[in-house]
Amino acid sequence: MTAEYFRYVLEFKRPSGTSRGVLYEKETFILTIYENENKGVGECAVFRGLSFDDRPDYEEKLQWLCENIQQEYEYLKKELKDFPSIWFGYEQAILNLKHGDRIYFPGEFTEGDKPVVINGLIWMGDIGYMEEQIQDKLDQGFHCIKLKIGVDWKSEHEILQKLRQKFSNEMLELRVDANGGFTKHEAKTVLQQLSDLHIHSIEQPIKAGNWNDMAELCAETPTAIALDEELIGIVDIDQKADLLEAIKPQYIILKPSLIGGFSGSDEWIELAEKRNIGWWITSALESNIGLNAIAQYTFTKKNPMPQGLGTGSLFVNNFESNLDLKGELLYFKV
Repeated sequence: MTAEYFRYVLEFKRPSGTSRGVLYEKETFILTIYENENKGVGECAVFRGLSFDDRPDYEEKLQWLCENIQQEYEYLKKELKDFPSIWFGYEQAILNLKHGDRIYFPGEFTEGDKPVVINGLIWMGDIGYMEEQIQDKLDQGFHCIKLKIGVDWKSEHEILQKLRQKFSNEMLELRVDANGGFTKHEAKTVLQQLSDLHIHSIEQPIKAGNWNDMAELCAETPTAIALDEELIGIVDIDQKADLLEAIKPQYIILKPSLIGGFSGSDEWIELAEKRNIGWWITSALESNIGLNAIAQYTFTKKNPMPQGLGTGSLFVNNFESNLDLKGELLYFKV
């Protein structure tokens, strides 16, 4: 068994706004494992500025993996625990080596029979741009929309109010993602305003790492809170349990490339379900390689909620994809 990797830079079709700034490109690394005549491909989807493993020695560790690719699974997992996106790429490549042909989790999804229901994502921008995106998603038939908020709450609140005037919460589920954009004091007001509009949930209202403040918000909130960035960097299973016990969120958001791949996501799901904490899976600007693997994994989890998967359409230079979006239904093209 041998392995190699290469760096790839994805370019956005249009600069995409978040509360952390505007994104123009997204760096990623593609890992290929070879065995006899077969090969497996995975994406080590590091997210600069957000990933726990955004470190100067990232490529050095990736090269180490290629040189040690024949080592046992458990040994590699232990060595890569502080590099969740590299481990994510390794898990994909090993699964693809086994199943071939862009398949990671064979089943009804990869046979083209059943889809994954996803939410429509609205990127930050001026009101006109955001309203244009929303109308586009509604025209496509989405029943669940997620908006990025936390930059200009007054304008964002107005958009949500307009949406609710047009569409009841029975007709349209609205989720918001603050990316830690509010202070605790601001969040308390925002949570009440969101409740008045029957918003489903808010992701990461305050910055990660403030467990006591987040616990206080989760205990009192009239709007469900979902932890997102809060999960990044928590690699030990006891730490994961401690976080859920301390904060007691209503939901957690699982991004496999940021939390240790499929095995890391499985740990979080098991811990959350024991505590009656809801969850869903979200992509994090992966290329079509990682996105395809996440979509297949997501289907196996049988979660009926709309999932937060991208569609690969953000980039001008993405890889070929078997994923096909029909309205809010994400299918695998056979």
